[in-house]
Amino acid sequence: MGSAMSWGGGGFGGGGGGFGGAPGGFGRPAAPGLPFAGIPTELQGGVDGLLASEPEHPAPDVVFNQNGSELELKRLTLWRLLTKYRGMLALAGLLVVVISVAAQTGPELTGIAIDDGMSAGHEHFAVVAILAAAYLVFIAVTAVAQRLQVKVTGRLAAWVMNDLRVKVFAHLQRLSLGFFTEEKAGVVMSRMTSDIENLQQLLQDGLSQLAIQALTMVVITVILFATDVRLAAITVVLIVPALVVASLWFKRASERGYDRVRDGIANVLADLSESLHGVRIVTAHNRQRHNVIHHRNVVGDYRDANNYTAHVNALYGPGTQFLGVVGQAVLLAIGGEMVLHHTLKIGALVAFFLYLNRFFQPIQLLVQQYNTYQQGQASVYKLRNLIDTEPEVSESADAVELPPIEGEIVFDHVSFGYDPDRLVVEDIALQVAPGETVAFVGPTGAGKSTLAKLVTRFYDPTEGRVLIDGHDLRDVTMRSLRRQLGVVPQEPFLFAGTIRDNIAFARPEATDEEIFEAVRTVGLGDVIDRMPNGLDTVVHERGQTLSSGERQLIALARAFLAHPRVLVLDEATSNLDLQSETKIETALDALLENRTAILIAHRLSTAMRADRIAVVDQGRVIEVGTHAELVASGGRYAEMYATWVRQSDLAEHAPADSGR
Repeated sequence: MGSAMSWGGGGFGGGGGGFGGAPGGFGRPAAPGLPFAGIPTELQGGVDGLLASEPEHPAPDVVFNQNGSELELKRLTLWRLLTKYRGMLALAGLLVVVISVAAQTGPELTGIAIDDGMSAGHEHFAVVAILAAAYLVFIAVTAVAQRLQVKVTGRLAAWVMNDLRVKVFAHLQRLSLGFFTEEKAGVVMSRMTSDIENLQQLLQDGLSQLAIQALTMVVITVILFATDVRLAAITVVLIVPALVVASLWFKRASERGYDRVRDGIANVLADLSESLHGVRIVTAHNRQRHNVIHHRNVVGDYRDANNYTAHVNALYGPGTQFLGVVGQAVLLAIGGEMVLHHTLKIGALVAFFLYLNRFFQPIQLLVQQYNTYQQGQASVYKLRNLIDTEPEVSESADAVELPPIEGEIVFDHVSFGYDPDRLVVEDIALQVAPGETVAFVGPTGAGKSTLAKLVTRFYDPTEGRVLIDGHDLRDVTMRSLRRQLGVVPQEPFLFAGTIRDNIAFARPEATDEEIFEAVRTVGLGDVIDRMPNGLDTVVHERGQTLSSGERQLIALARAFLAHPRVLVLDEATSNLDLQSETKIETALDALLENRTAILIAHRLSTAMRADRIAVVDQGRVIEVGTHAELVASGGRYAEMYATWVRQSDLAEHAPADSGR
């Protein structure tokens, strides 16, 4: 395989090492198996039909605003989500009215049929037949309206959820690194999964059913008073106040319960996510039993929250049923006496009791739908809190485009702390000339990586300024700034996709020639040769099937392909073996030429290649100079260098079997 490649100065076109030649080369590999022989004639018609019915898929028109649009910044509420689609909402409301009214004509028709078609002296089968036919018509109208209502609310929920998912995801893209450092990944995932799913259930079915049942109660109440004012008044006086008191209690209790449920599922997902991401460490340290115990406790809290809501529902549901039965018994006695005294017709009493049963049925359904409503409202509250979270690093309204830069970096008396009361770096004053490479060295926790994060504006200084070519980073747009920066973190991250996709991540429009140049420059060619499909080899989740060095090389190629004016390498060679490190350092000599570079280095062999070295200790720059100047000065760097030399000598002269 390697013989088919040409990584040296011989270019891409010769010796079979061109773009599309030998398997394992840079070109896209030939698909395995037999070549495509065309579509059989007997299937061609079906294929043509599918293609003809395939809808157009235009390029998505998405504009990302770092500060968010005026619409996106509005407070998240159910009403605001729904009123974006006013036409669909109005149609859904109209259908709710039709369903609520049409479905309640049956008892009234039944009462009329009894009094005018079945009572003694009023036997008229034609009346009964006409009323029965009318009953069927209203049933049909109700069924059609219900079908349309389900269809309309389903589409409305799908559109609203699509908007909400994009809104939440876009907001997550705006949030600063500090948010993701403090918040658990599982909690964030629960906002995008369970919370939005609960809200979708509410929009698709819950709100419409709430409206239908509530309007049904109103319609039935009006009909009850129209049928008999005395019985209706007794119903209102005896039953409604008790139901109102029970419902108010249920509202408060269920709100507390569903808040606990939402927090509980978020904690379950957070613990699961952490355990899955750290599964190798868990296995290596035999922590499986401890993790199971901890997860059982977390799940137990979630179970207790669900048990509480079930207890609340168990009290409210049967309680309202009991009130309904007691009320019906009282009204049956009073209504029966009225029929005996001929102050109420038997048909009217039957209709009244049919409506009375229907009056209690919506209450039970409202209980169920109110549970859905409470879950949805709890989810809205959680999502609202997320949307209301302000980025710590924001783009000013009058930010300007950063013009093409030369690469001068100035730390103007910069101080910063992740906790404002505890500074990590303090009063840093340092200037990096255009095209200069400066290495930051020092003990772990001294603040080296923090300085790199300030250059890339992942964080803003607590005091002072960071300037590039005289521009305060807080005065320029983030897009124009980061378009001219290349960043290689200490722990490289690879996305799902091919190696080609990962290298071209910052510049998806990059040509094959540019990708190949980046691969060749960082010494990634041998790695690509070993891959089954070359650059089109699929990278597994987080690149776990690749070695740390291979992942770092891909990350370096990704940064170099972006053609940055300023490179920030945070321990970029720390995970490489000596042979790979030598390749990278050789490539760095060429790649850093005429570019400004910030190197965060633990290995002094990397730092020694820089134009200048800045020694950081306890958040301050205590020494700056070339390698030779710092060694000659006999300061902190000289001590570090002497220790490194002694360790190198010991390793060089150690016996071959010393490790046995």
